[in-house]
Amino acid sequence: MKDRTKLKSALLVMLAGILWGSTGVFVRPLEGKGLGSTDIVFLKLLITAIIMAAVLLIKDRKLFRIRLKDLWCFVGTGIFSIVFFSVCYYKTIAVSSMSISAILLYTAPAFVILLSALLFRERLTKRRILALALAFTGLVFVTGVLGGGDRLTFGVLLTGLGSGLGYGLYSIFGRYALERGYDPLTINFYTFLLAAISSGLISSPGRVLAMMTGSAGNLALSVAFAVIVSVMPFLVYTIGLKNLENGQAAIIASIEPVVATLLGIIFFREKMTVSILTGSVLVLAGILVSNLPARNAVQLNEDQKRTTENGGEQSKDDPVPPGRGGGRPRIGDPPGVDGRRQSPAEERDPLQAFHGGLSGEPERAFRR
Repeated sequence: MKDRTKLKSALLVMLAGILWGSTGVFVRPLEGKGLGSTDIVFLKLLITAIIMAAVLLIKDRKLFRIRLKDLWCFVGTGIFSIVFFSVCYYKTIAVSSMSISAILLYTAPAFVILLSALLFRERLTKRRILALALAFTGLVFVTGVLGGGDRLTFGVLLTGLGSGLGYGLYSIFGRYALERGYDPLTINFYTFLLAAISSGLISSPGRVLAMMTGSAGNLALSVAFAVIVSVMPFLVYTIGLKNLENGQAAIIASIEPVVATLLGIIFFREKMTVSILTGSVLVLAGILVSNLPARNAVQLNEDQKRTTENGGEQSKDDPVPPGRGGGRPRIGDPPGVDGRRQSPAEERDPLQAFHGGLSGEPERAFRR
C-alpha cells in the first residue's frame, strides 16, 4: 500500500512537470499581444489566486484560516520562491541564451537535495546522487548548451543560480507548511495571493487587465494559461510532495524542459536532434533511478510475505532481522524488532522499526 501511495505521488509530480513544460505554448501568443515577461508572470499569478479563492469558497471556507505565526511559510513559497525565481529567470534570459537559462534554472534539484539533507535530515544516498547526475546531464544535452558557444559571465551565473535556488525553495517552504497541517489548497492560495501582490509592483497591471478584457478570446487564453501552467501543476505537485522526499520530487519534475522541447518541436516546428533524444532518455533514466525501491525495502516485503504465508511464524530460512540483540523474534516476546519495546515513531512505521531507527522523513524530524 505504501509503495502504491508513493507511486501515485511520483506520477502527480511528473504530471506537474509535464504541465509546467507547456508554458512556452502559452507564453509566445501572450507576448504577441504586447505583454512583457513580468506582465505574463503577474497575469498567471493573479488569475491563479482568484481561481484558488473560488475553490476554497466552494469547498470549505475554513481552509482560508491560517495562523499568523505560520505566515512566513507562505511568504517563502510566494515571494522568496515564485516571485524571486521568476525575476531571476527572466533576467537571465534577457542577458543570456535560453539554453544557459534552462540549465542554471535546473540546478534547483541540487539545492533542494542539499537543503533537505540539512533541514529535514533526508538521506543523501548514492542512488539519489546518480539520479541527479543523470537528469542534469540529460538537460545539458536537451538544451544543446555544450555546442552553443554561449559565454557564461559572473552576472549570468549569479542570476541563473538565483533562479535555481528560488525554484527549489518552493519544495522547502511548502514542506514546512505541510508539516504544520495546512491543506494543499490553502498553501497554493496564499502562495499565489502574496506572489500576485508582489509581482504587481514590478509589472504593468493596467496593461495586463486591458489585454484580458480586450476580447473573449484573450480572456479564455489567459484563464487557460493560468489553469494549465499554474493552478493544476502546483496543486498536484504539493499533493505529491506529501508522500515524497523533497529531493526525489525535484528530480522527477526535471521532466519539464524535456516536455517543453518536445512541444516546441510539435507546435513550433523546432528540430529534433540526436542530442535532444539522448538528453531526454538520460532525464527519464534519472527519474527512473530516483524511484527504484531500496533493496532492504524489497527484502522486507518478501520476508513479510513469507511470514504471512507461514501463519505469522518465520521460517527457518528467513534472514535474522538486524535488531540490537541479533536474535529472532519469538511468539510471546514483547512488541519490537528484537524483543525491545517499540518507540511511538516505530509503532507508526514498521518499516522504520525494522531498520532500528528513524529514516529521517521531515514530518518526524520536525514534528511539533
